Amino acid sequence: MNAVLTSDHCRVRPLTEPIPKTLLGSSVADIFRYLVRMNDSNGHCPFKQAVSTILKSIDATQIADQSHKWAQVLIDEVGQKAASSYCSDFSFHLPVYVIASLLGVPHDTLHQIALWMSDFVPCLAPSSSPEQVKRGKEAADHLRDLFHSLLSSQQVGRSAGLLATLAEEAKQVGCEETEVIVANGIGFLSQAYEATAGLIGNTIVALASHRTVREQVRADPSLFRSVIKEVLRYDPPIQNTRRFLAQDGRVANQEMKEGDVVLVVLAAANRDPLANPNPEQFDIFRKDRHIFTFGAGPHICPGETLATMIASAGVEQLTASGVDLEQLARTVIYRSSVNARIALLATKEDA
Repeated sequence: MNAVLTSDHCRVRPLTEPIPKTLLGSSVADIFRYLVRMNDSNGHCPFKQAVSTILKSIDATQIADQSHKWAQVLIDEVGQKAASSYCSDFSFHLPVYVIASLLGVPHDTLHQIALWMSDFVPCLAPSSSPEQVKRGKEAADHLRDLFHSLLSSQQVGRSAGLLATLAEEAKQVGCEETEVIVANGIGFLSQAYEATAGLIGNTIVALASHRTVREQVRADPSLFRSVIKEVLRYDPPIQNTRRFLAQDGRVANQEMKEGDVVLVVLAAANRDPLANPNPEQFDIFRKDRHIFTFGAGPHICPGETLATMIASAGVEQLTASGVDLEQLARTVIYRSSVNARIALLATKEDA
């Protein structure tokens, strides 16, 4: 796995299609072209470091406070019964609320942002339908307008919002293009949207399936973080990624040709017994746990702390609210995706 993800021969996008053809000529393409996680050009390397620096600099206490606050708000909005019925909406909305708040988005705009994100993210998938692409393009227009306005207001008002902080960090590495800042601000949301929702849903399934673990975390809520870590290994929300050969060469001891595609199954690496002994055992007290879910190399995901803390707070708040986790898990289905495993949860009457 590491040999592929760290190889100089591999790229995150095909050389012949840096932007998906279905997105060209739209605001989605304008966002996609500047996302550091989808770009290998040398000009973006310093900015990639700026993005990683910003994410790592967020105070852990602030993340935890925001996560618990918005988890409770989302539960209170619909009440306990509806919280069960719409647990999947909760899973997708929570990361948007938390990260958008950190970015400085006004609280009265958070729900609308979550709805736009629910249209924007699906249109990025290779399997997206024409209708999904259409809705995604419309959502992208709204998101770009909002983030341009947000960035301007933060810079004028010297706000400490994360978006303005990203702009300041970008200046330090010689990047002052507004479109780049805006695109990657939106990218913070889109990258966390499905992955964190999957982590919340998959954790609920794990707790429902392991009675002893469920009893342990109810007795000691501090163990929720350990549960999340083991879910990231045992049943990760992101299962695979791809790399595209930019030139002929040898990768992982295999001769490869320009244009070849490598499927990297991160979930399989997590179950490698050489990395994690007894990999089929769900063990929240596992020692020296190795998690490959966030990748490696230049495109390693820097959002592990954010995802872990948001998911931990979300599952803890749901559990404390009295939601029947076992009932949710009985009706679980999984969102259709080429690379993600996202549990969609509902009560019996909604199934």
